[in-house]
Amino acid sequence: MQRLEGKRALVTAAGQGIGRASALAMANEGAHVFATDVNADALAELDHANIETLVLDARDAASVSAGVEKAAPDVLFNCAGFVHHGSVLDATDEEWEFAFDLNIRSMFRTIRAALPGMLERGGGSIINMSSACSSIIGAPNRFIYGTTKAAVIGMTKSVAVDYITKGIRCNCICPGTVESPSWHDRVKALGEELGSVEDAMAQFVSRQPMGRVAKAEEIAALVVYLASDESGFTTGQPHVIDGGWSG
Repeated sequence: MQRLEGKRALVTAAGQGIGRASALAMANEGAHVFATDVNADALAELDHANIETLVLDARDAASVSAGVEKAAPDVLFNCAGFVHHGSVLDATDEEWEFAFDLNIRSMFRTIRAALPGMLERGGGSIINMSSACSSIIGAPNRFIYGTTKAAVIGMTKSVAVDYITKGIRCNCICPGTVESPSWHDRVKALGEELGSVEDAMAQFVSRQPMGRVAKAEEIAALVVYLASDESGFTTGQPHVIDGGWSG
C-alpha cells in the first residue's frame, strides 16, 4: 500500500523547487495532490495522474478559500515564500510588509481556511515551510527572512497545541540551503555583488558542513513523512534538515 493512499493534499508554490518536488513525491505515494501556484505557466509541466493543478494566490483570501474548498485537503503543505537580502538597516517598510504577507500571513489564510474541514473529517496534517535561518540560527543578510521564518515556528506550535486533541497535527520544516530556481537567482544576485558567480556559489556552499546544498527531493521526503500516518505521534515540531549547518 502506498503511504498516502486515500489522502488529499494541497501544496502552495508547487510550480518549482521544494513545492514541486513535494507535490510529485506525495503523488507518487498515492495522494490526490492539488498543486497550486500563482503562476499558471509554472504548473504547466506538472503532469502526473494523481496531480490536479490549480492557480491560487496565497496572498488573496478569496483565492485561498476557493482553492481549499475545491481541494478539501487532509494534508496542507504551505510552501510559498520569498527570501529578502539585507540587514535591518537595508530593510524597507515595503519589503517588510510583503515578506510578512507572503511568508507568514499566507499560512494564516490557508490554515484558517483548511482547518474547519479537517476538524469535520476528524484529522489532518499541516506542514509549514520555515527555515534553519529563523529562531534556530541567524544567517548574514537575512534579517527580514529570518524574522518571518521564526514567526512560522511560533505559528506552527500554536496551531499544534490548540488542536492536538482534535486529530490535527501541525509541524514545520527548517531546511538549510536548497538547490532550486529561486536559489540560483540568489546566487546570481550575490555573484553580481562579488563580481563572480563562482565565488557566490562557494560562499553559499561553505556554510554547509556537508560541502553541498540540499536537493529539493531530500526535503520532499520529509514532507511525505509528515503527511503520512507514520508521523502520527509528531506535532508542534520544527524539523531541521540543514546538513549540519545549525549543529
